[in-house]
Amino acid sequence: MKKIIAIDGHAASGKSTQAKRIAKVLDYTYIDSGSMYRALTYYFIKNNMLVDPINIKLIIENLKNVVFDFKTTGNSQVILLNGEDVEPYIRNMDVSEHVSKIAAIPEIRTFLIKIQREVSENLNIVMDGRDIGTVVFPHANKKFFLKASDSIRARRRYEELKKVDKDIKFSKVLENIISRDFEDTSRSTSPLKPANDAIIIDTSKYNETQVFNKLISIIKG
Repeated sequence: MKKIIAIDGHAASGKSTQAKRIAKVLDYTYIDSGSMYRALTYYFIKNNMLVDPINIKLIIENLKNVVFDFKTTGNSQVILLNGEDVEPYIRNMDVSEHVSKIAAIPEIRTFLIKIQREVSENLNIVMDGRDIGTVVFPHANKKFFLKASDSIRARRRYEELKKVDKDIKFSKVLENIISRDFEDTSRSTSPLKPANDAIIIDTSKYNETQVFNKLISIIKG
């Protein structure tokens, strides 16, 4: 039987970093569910569908024009959207400012959860996101929920973004982190929250390696 490790948590809490490391050590496949929501958001921005007021009906109708494919690179799955590798475009602030709105649409979540489950059918996987342990894989072998203070998470994301946008302002990143937290935790469909059986880890006081050592020791048991 294939094994699944679910890592949920707030934006910039270290989910993706830890999931990638765990997948590499265990020789599992890493899948970033957040990138799938970002890829859809990028698609809708690119096709001018996220101008106010957002036409949710139009967005839902256009799901039939979206095809996800996955290319394996090492232990990771690279997302192709309609044949295009969209990874270089989905981390910018424009996508970050809209992704929670897209993720709150129930039909979007249903569409992507189906794909996420299909991808995992024949693989041992580590998947990170916001509802992996609660909705996508409620029977995952291990479930974790990572959190950290607003300022620490904003600082981490700011340092990432500054590498590609030297004009980015810390205050804007912090504002986006707080806004996404509110939207993710207050949405009616699959709100961000720890699964009842998830192990909650506050990463505020630990560096990347310390968090990894804690996670991997629990997984290996």
